[in-house]
Amino acid sequence: MNDYRTLVDALNDLRSRGYTLDFNLTKDALHNSTQNITLHPDDFEITELYRFEGESDPADNSILYAINSDKHQVKGVFVDAYGVYADDISEELLRKLNTPG
Repeated sequence: MNDYRTLVDALNDLRSRGYTLDFNLTKDALHNSTQNITLHPDDFEITELYRFEGESDPADNSILYAINSDKHQVKGVFVDAYGVYADDISEELLRKLNTPG
């Protein structure tokens, strides 16, 4: 796993390695609106995970997930806040995002 200084560095490298789709969070899945793909917890694996902490503002804390779906034959990324700023999601999706690999 790489050691990135910034979220932008990590995103650029992952994109160069084929993680081209951007996923957004729904209550119980990840969704890409460009390709209209919805990934439920059983549909994807987290291949890499990176945490970034804001130097002065806790609101800048984020997690970058590299996502692979053999079912849909796609790779992409999902960026989310963590800590007190994390989104409200289903327990099944929360377990998936908390147990990468």
